[in-house]
Amino acid sequence: MKSLEKTYLNNLKFPAGIISNLTIIGEYKGKEELYNRQSRETLEKLLENAIIQSAESSNRIEGITAPPKRVKGIVKGNVAPRNRPEQEIAGYRDVLTLIHQSYKDIPLSENVILQFHSMLYRYTTVKSGYWKKTENAIVDIETNGTKTVRFKTVRVKDTPFYMKKLISLYNTYSEKESFDPLILTPLFVFDFLCIHPFSDGNGRIGRLLTLLLLYKGGYKVGKYISLERIIEESKDSYYDTLALSSKGWHKGKHNIIPWLNYFYGTLIAAYKEFETRVGIFKGKGSKTEQVKAAIHRFVKPFSISDIEKECPNVSRDMIRKVLRDLRDKDIISSTSMGRGALWVKK
Repeated sequence: MKSLEKTYLNNLKFPAGIISNLTIIGEYKGKEELYNRQSRETLEKLLENAIIQSAESSNRIEGITAPPKRVKGIVKGNVAPRNRPEQEIAGYRDVLTLIHQSYKDIPLSENVILQFHSMLYRYTTVKSGYWKKTENAIVDIETNGTKTVRFKTVRVKDTPFYMKKLISLYNTYSEKESFDPLILTPLFVFDFLCIHPFSDGNGRIGRLLTLLLLYKGGYKVGKYISLERIIEESKDSYYDTLALSSKGWHKGKHNIIPWLNYFYGTLIAAYKEFETRVGIFKGKGSKTEQVKAAIHRFVKPFSISDIEKECPNVSRDMIRKVLRDLRDKDIISSTSMGRGALWVKK
């Protein structure tokens, strides 16, 4: 709870870059009502796609993977999980769904966080829903197997106290409106990750709490754009900023600015993507730009169906036209022919 202690907060000074990012996010928040006036069909497709991506990406960051078709089936409830990774993906889906549907009624409390952890592992035999009982640390593992302790987390015996204090500080500031939720949320999540209160699942619970607190603070972009996917795409920066900002945390002498820069950058990227996907941009060429932006985000070969998921308000004919134009400009190429044709960026 070091970042939320009154002394630390009172001495926290935001550089111009942070203030600029806060202003940008505030402007996006002001336009959320405009975003939410889009067609119900478009928003429902975005929500479904975001849940699938979030369940897949947040688990994949931790090395928990499953075939994309299986992930989609599990998230949609069409198939039952058949192994440990799929069971954990199903658990993540359940917590995500609960937050999306009931965030207004979910208080930030010890019981809620423990419940999230229990739900994450509900389809497994893993004992869950309680604070860690063995010491843990954040460790870097080299390719040769060498382990280096990057950060010593809070000791087992101190974890209950730290979590109680962290939650109490957040709720007190929120009730008194002492600080904007956009400041409290990244500080809370950072301290949670430093405490590392569980034996396993800390990163995923931290990302789920990020979504919950942003929701409660009025920042709802995570409903339609997967924040977890954006974090996965910048995973190296995610871990680097956590490592940089955690130095001196135990003594309350850490520099939280790198983490705040990363957190706000992630949020701005989500808002920009949302704006592009729902076609807020007016005038000729807006849908073309949506398709181009979607193609830019792909890392692996992609199909027309993949683009349709990313751009639910763009017709298949328009997507084909953009693909042909980009192919003719030698920006992309097709690796196969027919209905299942895949495309790659050059």
